[in-house]
Amino acid sequence: MTQMLLFADPQPLVERLGPDFFRRAPERPGVYLMRDAAATVLYVGKAKNLRRRLASYRVANPDRLPRRHLQLLRAVDRIELELCADEPAALAREAELLRSLRPRFNRAGTWPSTPRYLAWQPTHQGLELAVVEQPPPGTRRHGPLGATVFRLRAVLARLVWFALHPDRGLAGLPQGWLRRNRNDLTTVPPPPANAAGVETAAARLDELFAGGFDSFANWVRENTSAWAHPFEKAMRDEDLETLGEFFGQT
Repeated sequence: MTQMLLFADPQPLVERLGPDFFRRAPERPGVYLMRDAAATVLYVGKAKNLRRRLASYRVANPDRLPRRHLQLLRAVDRIELELCADEPAALAREAELLRSLRPRFNRAGTWPSTPRYLAWQPTHQGLELAVVEQPPPGTRRHGPLGATVFRLRAVLARLVWFALHPDRGLAGLPQGWLRRNRNDLTTVPPPPANAAGVETAAARLDELFAGGFDSFANWVRENTSAWAHPFEKAMRDEDLETLGEFFGQT
């Protein structure tokens, strides 16, 4: 029998802003600024769909969310929204605000640097994760990100490896993958006798960058659920926490 939930998860922002704020948020691209009671900007984020993105902040589950995320949710007093014409415009506005405001809960994009994109594609050799300054038209990509793209690529490469090769785990990681590799290309090889796994991984990345952080994290956790070694699980969870910080889940 499934254990019943005795106490509901905390919802500090719903209590502070009211449920109507989340229900009435526009389903349009834009940026959001989280401010504390002194009107200081704590965090800036962008979204393709503001209502969907803000919904991820409704619940503050202390067992699932990193401490930094919980600290942010407890400190936010109000959220300001700015609508943008499309997602690229929202991305550009977010970058402008990050450089000018440098909010303390943002770790990426607060310093100007060479713009770079993360690009990914499935090939017969595996899932390619490339860092490029000018992605070809039609490429699956995210950015521009600056130097933080290398850290993001390293974390994603390890997490996809864990999901596709749970039997090999941390010990089987290719040499150098525990560090932030600054090469232009990293390829996650396909699992044995399952070339379709690479297509699945590419689709998971598509979903991740469309706002599906929880779905991506659950995919990694489910595929590694048989892990018993605490060091492996700690490494996986640390990478997921880092990824969550990038997507505003911390």
